[in-house]
Amino acid sequence: MKILVLAGGLSPERNVSLSSGAMVCQALRNRGHQVAMMDLFYGLDGAVSGRGLYVAPIPEAYKQVAREAPDLEVVRTNRGDDSPSVIGPGVFEMCADADVVYLALHGTCGEDGRIQAALDLLGVPYTGSGCLGSAIAMDKDLTKRLVADKVKTPRWETVTVTEENVEELTQRIQLPAVVKPIASGSSIGVYIAKNREQLKQALEDSARLGGRTVIEEYIQGREIQVAVLDGKALPSIEIIPKEGFYNYANKYQPGAASEVCPARIPAAWEKALGNAALTVFNTIGLSVYARADFIVTSDGTPYFLEINTLPGMTPTSLVPQEAAAAGIDYAALCETIIQKSLEARKEEL
Repeated sequence: MKILVLAGGLSPERNVSLSSGAMVCQALRNRGHQVAMMDLFYGLDGAVSGRGLYVAPIPEAYKQVAREAPDLEVVRTNRGDDSPSVIGPGVFEMCADADVVYLALHGTCGEDGRIQAALDLLGVPYTGSGCLGSAIAMDKDLTKRLVADKVKTPRWETVTVTEENVEELTQRIQLPAVVKPIASGSSIGVYIAKNREQLKQALEDSARLGGRTVIEEYIQGREIQVAVLDGKALPSIEIIPKEGFYNYANKYQPGAASEVCPARIPAAWEKALGNAALTVFNTIGLSVYARADFIVTSDGTPYFLEINTLPGMTPTSLVPQEAAAAGIDYAALCETIIQKSLEARKEEL
């Protein structure tokens, strides 16, 4: 099969995406497929022909995620043009030439439904959920509104943070609170504020990230995540950071967090988590695969936080670990995602 892996892009999660793309590309090449990896933002960029991408070596630097998120202004400058487009030259031509596009994109530049809609219009099959479900899942507020009467979720409000209202919000919001951008992933911009100083810093950072912010009740408990693959919940995985919470650095640096899969929880908790993940998945119209994040309180109550439609496939990512616990190795997981995605695209026609 001729497969184009789209990665990178112009998102704060760019480095995570490049790592996911590199791992997927290598795994699928090892399975005998003809696979190219392409940066959504840079495109062909005049350096390598489209045909050359199918035999180009995968940069080793991509396989490990840097500790810090990328400077997107530097990324923009390095493309060397003034185009406002986040899609580089030759991208759609390469997509149209492939049998399927494997979306290894993360964040607002690829996970929010816009690339999916463009590929739908081109008639090009791609992996993961369709454009509408992807768009809904990317919006944490909208997702919670749709599922709040079906699963437990922490109380929340959504605000637009500006320089003018930071002080008012800092004084008004009840502590402790979780502050997170409405449309971001990899815990970029997420803070657990336990005092007013931390809250103000979190809100100021939110303003820099666009302003639209979810303020969520802080729930004390265990962080457990559940992937859905082909309509079934995979074994849960518990995240235990060695310090702090499961932020960007702890997600992608080997050894920064203990990850226990399957989670050491009673069977009843496992069932409740799986049912909740499937409920969210089906309610917002997702397909193929996703990963739902929960906090589970001491009495076993799962509180839904968010769901990710293109979860990471990096060396430390969680979905591959959950799949392995179900007897599905990394390469087989990539193949399953492709086959189920091709079926989903046919059903959507």
